[in-house]
Amino acid sequence: MLHKPAVYAGNNRWLHIKFICFMSLTILCLIGSIFLAVAFGAKDIHLETVWAAVFDYNPKLTQHQIIYELRLPRVIGAAIVGAAFAVAGAVMQGVTRNPLADAGVLGINAGAMFVVALSFAFFPHMPYSYLMIVSFIGAVLSTVLIFIIGSATSGGLTSMRLTIAGAVMAALLHSLSSGVAIYYDLSQDLAFWYAGGVAGVKWEHLKFLVPIILITIVFATVLGRSISLISMGDDVATNLGVKTNRTRILGMIIVVTLAGVSVSAVGSIGFVGLVIPHIARKLVGVNYRLIIPMSALLGAMLIVLADLGARTVNPPKELAIGIMVALVGVPFFLYIARKVGREL
Repeated sequence: MLHKPAVYAGNNRWLHIKFICFMSLTILCLIGSIFLAVAFGAKDIHLETVWAAVFDYNPKLTQHQIIYELRLPRVIGAAIVGAAFAVAGAVMQGVTRNPLADAGVLGINAGAMFVVALSFAFFPHMPYSYLMIVSFIGAVLSTVLIFIIGSATSGGLTSMRLTIAGAVMAALLHSLSSGVAIYYDLSQDLAFWYAGGVAGVKWEHLKFLVPIILITIVFATVLGRSISLISMGDDVATNLGVKTNRTRILGMIIVVTLAGVSVSAVGSIGFVGLVIPHIARKLVGVNYRLIIPMSALLGAMLIVLADLGARTVNPPKELAIGIMVALVGVPFFLYIARKVGREL
């Protein structure tokens, strides 16, 4: 018994060293991905020019203007919403103890999209700050409905019922959004939002997105200990002093905030919040104080690389980011669903 604390201390030190190594490597890969994404596109630009445009911007040079006004906000937008979707998925998986939880899969993004479609129909010139608010409201309403539907049957809410309720709600809201788009002749305008993309992200969007998302991710990380305990079971969490209901409510506020503001800028990009937390968990273990920041970095890198791929597969035409992410996300979703099905 006298030697156990030393063993645990050694394990903790090893976990922290491992976490720092993975985080450092991921940060370097993310920085490299950002520079590549800024440099390559319909017209390739030398990395030296990218460096000069970022750190010594000259508005008289055309390439500097392309980088600063078009590519840089686009790539930063991709990174920040990738982090947001990934952290939303990680938090949702933790507080619901559902390995299939994701804002896209469970219909939260669809709720935000439906309200965005209504806004385009009735208030076509709505400022972005207002669009972000109504998108958040849509995410909140769809989340409430999903939990009500999932809890309506006898036996209460389970992981599988939550997933089914979310899938049903997502299908319904997508159909309603399509109906609004057809009736009000918005199909072309909303096509971008359905497939997801960062081509329209500007500096004016980032001044809202970046602080809101970063502050929310920090808050999620602070909540990480309580989420870790809840993911082990309500009894364990309660015995260790965690107020489970309050933590779940705070967790879902984090999820709808991240999903709502991200959808308002880039549309609905699914599977990021499903795939990334599982990868982060494999790398850093089950502690959500480590999973959340790792998920943020991996999610940012995934969307930056997906956007780079979407722009370089068939230039000057672009694929939707949602298509690129789905190529990875759909097989992964089927794998996790099959694994969960065996465990039930």
